[in-house]
Amino acid sequence: MSISSTSLPIDRPDASLLARLADYVELTKPRIAMLILVTVTAAGTMASWGQPDLWLLLHSMVGIALVAASASALNQCFEKDLDARMQRTSNRPLPSGRITPRQAYSFATVTIVAGCVYLLATTNLLTAAFALATWVVYACIYTPLKSRTTSNTAIGAISGALPICIGWAAQGGQWDARVGSLFTVLFLWQFPHFMAIAWLHRHEYAEAGFRMLTVADPSGRRAGVQAVLSALVLLPVSFAPALVAPEAYGSVFVALSFVLGFAQLICAIRFLMKRDDSAARLLLRASLIYLPLQMALLIVFPLL
Repeated sequence: MSISSTSLPIDRPDASLLARLADYVELTKPRIAMLILVTVTAAGTMASWGQPDLWLLLHSMVGIALVAASASALNQCFEKDLDARMQRTSNRPLPSGRITPRQAYSFATVTIVAGCVYLLATTNLLTAAFALATWVVYACIYTPLKSRTTSNTAIGAISGALPICIGWAAQGGQWDARVGSLFTVLFLWQFPHFMAIAWLHRHEYAEAGFRMLTVADPSGRRAGVQAVLSALVLLPVSFAPALVAPEAYGSVFVALSFVLGFAQLICAIRFLMKRDDSAARLLLRASLIYLPLQMALLIVFPLL
């Protein structure tokens, strides 16, 4: 009996390699990494009054991408067993067994070292120090606290805002009210954003053992109050660049920032009043629209 070539098993090492690469990419949480890169770009542009050193900007983005990849990988190492209990995370590379903890820890070690060394070599010591601080707060403080205290969101918001300092330091910008405003905007924005997520996945968080505010208070009232207060304070804070640099951020910037912030505030109030999945999804969408558009305003207006 003859065997045709089509009946022979075909080895596809290229497909296996691509699948493994895809798993490592997933380990880095690419959507979070993209948000961090946008943040660094906005900070670098503001720090240089709309004229960033593009090479320094590129180097800072490469370095923070490596550091962020390490932090996300370490986060998933620590939460492997908890992720396995939740449907939306159970298929991640670690709980599914596609990547072993040893491989993930090795990846996290290589990328944090490479990222910090790269930033030291191409930018400056302060930039590398802020990058390392971001990694420590996210991976070593925020991640363990997620299963211990509802205050974890505030700690996570600090690590989420620290990339502002990375982009600013890389460009050697003057440390004035602009960087304080930008840091505070990013810090406050995370509360409406994460309160919406915490509500939508509250049952899974409870089963996995995460101490989210919506788990401690199943009514959602405290989460709604935090979302509203943060969105409310965010409004005047977002106007601060116009006070420091009115020639770059004038009345049009203030008007557009107000529209974006007010729309998010309305969605936060709706979430507080209704406290259902529909209101949470709307708030989540509003937060995902608000931040990139606000960052775009901060980047574009100094160039006009």
